Amino acid sequence: MKLYSWNVNGIRAAQKKGFLDWLHAEQPDVLTVQETKAWPDQLDPELRQPEGYHTWWVKAERKGYSGVGLFSKSEPQEVKLGLGIEKFDSEGRTIIADYGDFTLMTTYLPNGGRDHKRVPFKMEYKEAFLDYANSLRAAGKSVVFAGDINTAHNEIDLARPKQNRKTTGFLREERDWIDKVVEQGYIDSYRHLNPEREGAYSWWSMRSGARDKNIGWRIDYFFISPDLLEKMAAAEIHADVMGSDHCPISLTLDV
Repeated sequence: MKLYSWNVNGIRAAQKKGFLDWLHAEQPDVLTVQETKAWPDQLDPELRQPEGYHTWWVKAERKGYSGVGLFSKSEPQEVKLGLGIEKFDSEGRTIIADYGDFTLMTTYLPNGGRDHKRVPFKMEYKEAFLDYANSLRAAGKSVVFAGDINTAHNEIDLARPKQNRKTTGFLREERDWIDKVVEQGYIDSYRHLNPEREGAYSWWSMRSGARDKNIGWRIDYFFISPDLLEKMAAAEIHADVMGSDHCPISLTLDV
């Protein structure tokens, strides 16, 4: 079962850049998308419900902002839109889908902002998200959580760590949360399989030709609960796929 995650930085803009061609060529079993920046009724029918896929969409109250989506070839046993916490759900950041063998949580974490004003909100959301994931594990569920975490974990995960120590996305408290995630047993699938690989990034600034120079950050992740480790067959970053300032990442599970 191949799962993909992609921050599309505007699903309608991505459509104009070949998103649907990529989807039908790649044929992921499950695709989660973040930062859709659209309400479902703003989407073309072929994008809102592509042939061969069930879809779910979560929108922000504010148009043109945030939003996540789920494309799935098989219909999950249950789909929940949001965490059930209004101040987070009003920004359209979470979809939770129970596939039986595992529960998938897709997320678009808040950006802390250049002035760091949104960092406290970001940290609060992170804690609520992790609490929900842990509640699933406590109920005996295997958990996969995927999406744009908006945080590079360690120095290996961004091209210029020293210059970005005071930049949101690499602040100590943001990175400490990923430490906590790992300490609680969750596995960063890509880094587990590629512990020493440098230059592996999923986001590049749209300024100064950063992508051509590979001056990037790895801020998109698939984390799995430890019981899924033996079922993990592959974890990849698809940096050659264009259409957004992020690239898709994938996780393959033998389930």
